[in-house]
Amino acid sequence: MARKRNPFKPSAGANPPALVGREALIDEFAESIEDGPGAPGRLTIFTGPRGVGKTVMLNAIAERAQAEYQWLPIHETATPGLLERIAGQAAAMLEERSPTTRKITGVSISGIGGLTLSQGPAPPELGLRQVLASLLGHLEQHGSGLLVTIDEVHAGQADELKQFAAVVQHLVREERDIALVLAGLPQAVSALLSGKSVATFLRRAERHSLGALPLSDVATALRQTIEQAGRTISPESVDAAARASGGYPFMVQLVGYHIWRAADADAIVPDDVARGVAAARRRLGTLVHETAVKDLSQVDREFLLAMAGAPGPSRIADIAERMGRPANYVGVYRARLLAAGLIEESGWGAVDFALPFLREYLLDQA
Repeated sequence: MARKRNPFKPSAGANPPALVGREALIDEFAESIEDGPGAPGRLTIFTGPRGVGKTVMLNAIAERAQAEYQWLPIHETATPGLLERIAGQAAAMLEERSPTTRKITGVSISGIGGLTLSQGPAPPELGLRQVLASLLGHLEQHGSGLLVTIDEVHAGQADELKQFAAVVQHLVREERDIALVLAGLPQAVSALLSGKSVATFLRRAERHSLGALPLSDVATALRQTIEQAGRTISPESVDAAARASGGYPFMVQLVGYHIWRAADADAIVPDDVARGVAAARRRLGTLVHETAVKDLSQVDREFLLAMAGAPGPSRIADIAERMGRPANYVGVYRARLLAAGLIEESGWGAVDFALPFLREYLLDQA
């Protein structure tokens, strides 16, 4: 019998077979396109812990904008050379839509950037703002617009982000059809927006913190994906798989991928789910937990281990007692770990782990 291809995609940034639990946010962005320049959704920042689906959200928004409204996307990551890369992509798009006499021969970025266009013996240099405005002019003639997504934003790229935000702000004032959507870890976004060099324009962005998905939606997505790929799974097994994922999008894909691998037949049974979940937890530790905690300070780790000693949410007073530290001292690290997206508030004065199975990973490592 021919081997059936595994339909799940547990890779960073890969689009899952079914996107669930985020439809309202995607609809909100789509409405901002319909509402026109100045709509708040056209400047949005998504935050959340690793593996919660921030990159997938950027992809989904771009796909919706392109499919329904014919908007063109520019996808970038906040690394050095950001402005040059945006300018290069915009230049290529503009060249495709410009008269043949306006041949773009190169990109020269100085400060905010410029593009050299060959138009006679003394080619003019256009700033990034002018290039984007020219591109938008061509797009708007056909009822289209431009979406720029920037992933993994952080304070280290504040200067370039500030410069690009200034360009976008001018275009928004001119009522051009442009949107800017950013994504990053909670701590990185907070550091960026609280820095002195960041543009006030970015602080006014709509901010959405992505969290766990409803388990009922996860179960539906798992079942539909499995059945569409040619296998079956019982309601009890799919519910167990959904619970094991914790509603964490990356873990949903890991669980689905590994229970599919564990199955020897077209009908996925409880034993397949048990073996697949165990394999998924091991991979989650390597791919997510190890990365999430490797740069933490010793006291950050002590805080997390003190939490891990309890089966559920922990009160700050109890964590301080386990660590042998004053409550006000522990409160500083509580704030740091909340900002990093590793823990979350769970009732008055209590916190719990934001990443599924982080407690088990820490205990294993300890």
